[in-house]
Amino acid sequence: MAPAHPGTEPGLPGPDEEGAGEEWASEEAGGADAELRQMQVGTAQHAARLDRALAELVPELSRSYLQQLLAQGLVRLNGSPATKASLKVKAGDGLTLEMRPTQQSQAFRPEAMDIDVVYEDEHLLVVNKPTGLVVHPAPGNWSGTLLNGLLARDPKALLVPRAGIVHRLDKDTSGLMVVARERATMDALVAMIAARTVHRQYLALAHKPWAGNARRTVTQPIGRDPRNRLRMAVVDLASHAGKPARTDFRLLEGADQGCWVECTLHTGRTHQIRVHMASIGHPLVADVLYGGVPVGALQRQALHAFRLAFTHPVTGQPLELHAPLPLDMRDALSFWGLRYNGA
Repeated sequence: MAPAHPGTEPGLPGPDEEGAGEEWASEEAGGADAELRQMQVGTAQHAARLDRALAELVPELSRSYLQQLLAQGLVRLNGSPATKASLKVKAGDGLTLEMRPTQQSQAFRPEAMDIDVVYEDEHLLVVNKPTGLVVHPAPGNWSGTLLNGLLARDPKALLVPRAGIVHRLDKDTSGLMVVARERATMDALVAMIAARTVHRQYLALAHKPWAGNARRTVTQPIGRDPRNRLRMAVVDLASHAGKPARTDFRLLEGADQGCWVECTLHTGRTHQIRVHMASIGHPLVADVLYGGVPVGALQRQALHAFRLAFTHPVTGQPLELHAPLPLDMRDALSFWGLRYNGA
């Protein structure tokens, strides 16, 4: 089992930088497939429930997996078995986890891969993610993700939560992502995204001809589809859980079969552009989850993050990066007689 990087998800409380040191040690008593993970409760976890402290100290593992370790007596507090999740811990307490390898626990491994880097300095980098690449390990994709590639590319990524990933793209969406190379930069980028000062624009090819004004703003909230838990949907917040969302659309060119649209995100909800486009009658080409069908050889949702603009959180330099349109989307445009104008 490879060591997993410390830290936690952006925006969530993390371990105290000084009081939550951790180390790895082999454990013959647990068998060849077991290892011990030893750590110290930091000031950030003082007086917290044991299960909450574990979730903060070992953020790369799911709570369900940590709960299984507790139930199986594989967690020790100051050398004694601890099975009660509600037990309160104190700063300085020693915790030991006997780790049994699972797909999830072994997901945070470096894996060499080609990564298209369009900008890089000592603080951050911007990558052009190809279609088909999953950003972060998850059920069904525990390896071969962008995170695995980042861990292999840069030793500093091991020291940053989630290898510095501060926002994501769907597996089959291509385009630009910013990645932090140090914790302070990551925290700054997370705050900038929350403050909407990181500007993200996409190109989309959608079904049905555009009608009305060339510019349109959709502000419908988005939540889990109550009829299909695999999808997101525009929801009524009075009766369903969801979050506000805003997307600006601008028609670039139209055809009898569909439309070529520039999309600007103001919020970052799951599947936001895909859901908002479908909600106004323009599902994305090949986005079968939301009503699209393939066009020509294009078999994935026709969505590309082509522009990323923000002020560098450390140097103050204005950055504006662009990613060329992938060949499969260019071919689909030509199939409908539309032109790629470089946006």
